[in-house]
Amino acid sequence: MSNRFDEENLVAMDPERLRTFICAMDHGSPGWLEDLEKEAIETDVPIIRKDTQSLMKFLMRSFDPKNILEIGTATGFSALLMAEYTSRDAKITTIEKFEKRIPIAKEHFEKYDTFNKIMLLEGDAAEVLEELTPEYDFIFMDAAKGQYPRMLPAAMRLLGNGGILVSDNVLQDGDVAQSRFAVTRRNRTIHSRMREYLYELTHNNQLQTVILNVGDGMTLSVKIPADEEKRI
Repeated sequence: MSNRFDEENLVAMDPERLRTFICAMDHGSPGWLEDLEKEAIETDVPIIRKDTQSLMKFLMRSFDPKNILEIGTATGFSALLMAEYTSRDAKITTIEKFEKRIPIAKEHFEKYDTFNKIMLLEGDAAEVLEELTPEYDFIFMDAAKGQYPRMLPAAMRLLGNGGILVSDNVLQDGDVAQSRFAVTRRNRTIHSRMREYLYELTHNNQLQTVILNVGDGMTLSVKIPADEEKRI
């Protein structure tokens, strides 16, 4: 039998087609989470994408974090997803400042946070973070993208050794890989700040970071104890 590919049958795989195929392999979430996702899409509330949801489920099941911090609640979808896939004794602190979304998040938590895992803090995340005390074993960064570099020092202070920092939407639909002059003028500040953030994550001696092409780009960073040398 020939091992050569039949070139006439080869089809260049479109990235979105591949993503759709991968997402189709996920067996889904509980019906109420699916309903919340549909509601968010219909009301133009940004939530984590399907393949990001799959990764978050995996991380929750694999590491079973007990003390989670989420920076950016929106209407509560991702906090509730994390609550659903962690053990009963897990606690989730989530921060939101957008006043129109806070009542909706509270309503969703009241209805679906069966084991009272979630505590919602209202206010500017950069200010709220300064009031929190260490340590968290899992931090999910999903706030205003241009503020990521500003919030990283506080996140590092709050993250325990061996803890995981997950950052969402770091690739900006591919714009981050472009020259700043190739993106629209209004997006250049966010573009430069996200590049700054990615550089810090990958060059910080206290972090071991991987960048994943999942959703709109995610990073997974593990905090290394100060007395241990980062392996290059």
